[in-house]
Amino acid sequence: MYGVKSPLPEADRKVVGEALQGALVDLIDLSLVAKQLHWNVVGPRFRSVHLQLDEVVGIARQHADTVAERAAAIGVSPDGRAKTVSGSSGIATAPEGAVTDSATVGTLVAALGAVIVRMRERIAATADPDPVSQDILIGLTADLEKYSWMAQAENTA
Repeated sequence: MYGVKSPLPEADRKVVGEALQGALVDLIDLSLVAKQLHWNVVGPRFRSVHLQLDEVVGIARQHADTVAERAAAIGVSPDGRAKTVSGSSGIATAPEGAVTDSATVGTLVAALGAVIVRMRERIAATADPDPVSQDILIGLTADLEKYSWMAQAENTA
């Protein structure tokens, strides 16, 4: 916590701050995993998967900024450093080297699924202490679920 004053009571700010920090870490890591996959996807669906990954990167980065700014607005210092992200993300590491289009989509679906589960927990945790932060989490989770649906549809035969 730092010098910004918030109308939230300290206990509520702590709960919400932890939820926002966790969301920030997961969103940053999601953008990194998706970008790693973007650079290394190969296969007949290269172009469509490559472009879809860039969309996920963009939405993850956009929401990460919103979450970090919300944290700052309630007096919680956001931490997006590499050490913090690598130490607390809920996403599995992206494979090294070239990845087939089907494996890429599978990895993306798993990453989105892991983040969505954690976001839904954060939505529940912020319901009472801060509906404003909860609303941000609800909106970003809806976007992530949309991309999860699209990625899953991409991998059906």
